[in-house]
Amino acid sequence: MRFRSTALAAVAALALSAAIPATGATADTSTGTGTGTGTASAARPGDLVSSAPSAFHPLPGQPTRTKAWKIHYRSTTADGAPNTVSGTVIVPQDGRTGPRPLITYAVGTVGMGDSCAPSNNIPYGTAMEANLIQQLTLRGWAVVVTDYEGLGTPGVHTYTVGPSAGHAVLDAARAATRLPEAGLPADTPVGIMGYSQGGQASSWAAELHGSYAPELKVKGTATGGVPADLLKVADFNNGSFGSGLIFMAAAGQDAAFPELKLDSYLNPAGRLLVAGMKENCVAIDAIAGSFKRISDLTTRNPLDQPDWQARLGQSRLGRTAPAAPVYQYHALADELIPYGVGRGLRSDWCARGANLEFDTIWIGEHVSGVITQSLAAGNWLADRFAGRATHANC
Repeated sequence: MRFRSTALAAVAALALSAAIPATGATADTSTGTGTGTGTASAARPGDLVSSAPSAFHPLPGQPTRTKAWKIHYRSTTADGAPNTVSGTVIVPQDGRTGPRPLITYAVGTVGMGDSCAPSNNIPYGTAMEANLIQQLTLRGWAVVVTDYEGLGTPGVHTYTVGPSAGHAVLDAARAATRLPEAGLPADTPVGIMGYSQGGQASSWAAELHGSYAPELKVKGTATGGVPADLLKVADFNNGSFGSGLIFMAAAGQDAAFPELKLDSYLNPAGRLLVAGMKENCVAIDAIAGSFKRISDLTTRNPLDQPDWQARLGQSRLGRTAPAAPVYQYHALADELIPYGVGRGLRSDWCARGANLEFDTIWIGEHVSGVITQSLAAGNWLADRFAGRATHANC
């Protein structure tokens, strides 16, 4: 039987969780070495560096009949260097003794400050997508939620750097199957899921799966609101209420590629804004950066420079067909990630032979899309786990 719930309840829970300050949630800036299980000499991507008991609460104090662990695990930067990423593994305590599916879940934009990391908010009921994650655990699925590179761990969050995010999502699944307490064997069926920033991360995971983590038994990827082409997204948001995302993305790219020298392009107001963004969460960052043009905060536009264009181009999706089926969805009236960017990714993947089902959200906008489509995305993944036929519509 398919899981059923009400979209209205999801909206209310998400709105409430977004409004609650992360009291009690503190930044975890350690590498995680020396605590819990695991080893500081993790050699392979996905190896555990550490683990420690945590908790999963969609709202403060809300019980979920789950067990959770905060993990630190080995992953890979965009340039192929080893790094350490944190995350959370959540396993339902429903009496099930046989194998269960695992979702590696990529959250949307939460901000750049360490206190914004999902693993720092999931235990307190202050993580914005926790009620959507609960929809998955109520199906009996285990879930692992990556914090991404530099979010809750040392360094600046490499926001919108696609290859890094894709590595983090895949390695989170590896780490979950290597956590003995989770009880997930290496051949656990895996689903990839994410929206917005998580849409970029999950889509990159889908593209990288065949070459980077082919041993994972990925059954499908549900991805929505995907910023597949960052230059087009930046042009769309320049001077609008979504313009803060441009400067967050610039800071994230600069964190991954210091040779870009973002600071050399910023005027005093731009330096102040970007410095604040690195310490705060999305609500403050979005408000502080809204309705600003790139020219307002720079002495010259870095996005006009060949080195910036080349690095942003490395995060462009659509050049590799995912090895497993994909369900992609995008709101026609998306005010942050233009619908044409989503359709462009669909065309690119279809041209390369992807097994893709594309769905237009006819009513709604960017934020509502992750909520209203969550049940359809979950049902699509359930069909993949059950071995049912796909309905590709390229």
